[in-house]
Amino acid sequence: MRERKVEEYGIVLDFLPNGHPEERITQPIAQVIGEEHFTLLEIVPRKGIILNQGERVYLGPEKRERVHHIIGRIKYEKLTSTAKLELQHVVEELVDKKEKEFVNWINTCGAITMRLHQLELLPGIGKKHMWEILKEREKQPFQSFKEINERIPSLPDMRKLIINRIILELKGEDRYKVLTG
Repeated sequence: MRERKVEEYGIVLDFLPNGHPEERITQPIAQVIGEEHFTLLEIVPRKGIILNQGERVYLGPEKRERVHHIIGRIKYEKLTSTAKLELQHVVEELVDKKEKEFVNWINTCGAITMRLHQLELLPGIGKKHMWEILKEREKQPFQSFKEINERIPSLPDMRKLIINRIILELKGEDRYKVLTG
């Protein structure tokens, strides 16, 4: 069984002061994305607390000042239209913030099966680009997205490929989850 990844902080995608319109319960809820594993969650704020889009909230095990409790994980389809629009922007910011981690993943990722490498899961990366990346990272590990694109000019923008892969995984459009929790 896969280990459940716990989020310590999340970014608010949407705040619904009266809950979901189609549900009878009218408690305030917020839809958030976890900073570490990109987990989509619904949370209930503490009484009287209004959460703002883009706000960073503590979700960890210690005393939460702004969050009463976490309802649980949600699927992409359950996100509000506002949350879906905000998602792209927030993922871009998180990828920029965690660039070194993603570059390290590119430097170390391996094969999934005999015929499929993790790099090929990035939209726009086929066998040719995969072999170019592997060859270049053998010479010297990459330090940044910019360096990857400078050393392999034929490659699409690596930052955008990572962002697109995360969104694709959040939508549940691929059985492999290599960048999200």
